[in-house]
Amino acid sequence: MKYQLEEYHRNVPDDELLADLKRVATELNKDSVTRDQQDERGRFHSATFFRRFGSWFKALEKAGLQETRNLNITEEELFQDLEETWIKLGRQPRYEEMCAPLSKFSSGTYENRFGTWRKALEKFVNYINNEENICSEEAIRNLEIEPSTRHKTKRTINWRLRFIVNRRDYFKCKACGRAPATDPSIILHVDHIKPWANGGETVLENLQTLCSICNIGKSDLE
Repeated sequence: MKYQLEEYHRNVPDDELLADLKRVATELNKDSVTRDQQDERGRFHSATFFRRFGSWFKALEKAGLQETRNLNITEEELFQDLEETWIKLGRQPRYEEMCAPLSKFSSGTYENRFGTWRKALEKFVNYINNEENICSEEAIRNLEIEPSTRHKTKRTINWRLRFIVNRRDYFKCKACGRAPATDPSIILHVDHIKPWANGGETVLENLQTLCSICNIGKSDLE
């Protein structure tokens, strides 16, 4: 069997691209097509439409199709998905990267909710930064200790704080240096440096990024 290069689609006419998009919609018997559906059934990858038309929604509009919508998805779910994708990549995700298996939701979903991909990123960053202002040792200095837990903070590390710690630690394990960006099998955890059971608080200064293997090893030593 001979190896062959994939077709290069830069010179494909717009009409041919849009016809393929409409064909997929017809096969699905739907008035819209998601990026995943196009990638699975179409001749041309969804990234080709993004490069040609500027966004997935603009391609749908040109083809006379409806925008894909999921009104039941909350902003919190979208931001958490963006956080997980950001950690996997070790950097800010690009528009064309927001699709399976990296992301649960397509870039078009973010674009539809926030207007543009850039606005989605800006709102996410603002959302994260608000958390950073309330999770430091300085921020909890004057808080009262909760009698039932004997702590000022909750033990649970929410996803926003987890992202802040990961970002500070360059999205890699502080112990072994491994990262999901270079080894997708790596799963990062956020760990209390001084254990919660020993009085450690859930604040930036007492949290670190560890991979699942190093985190288990640390637990065995405690």
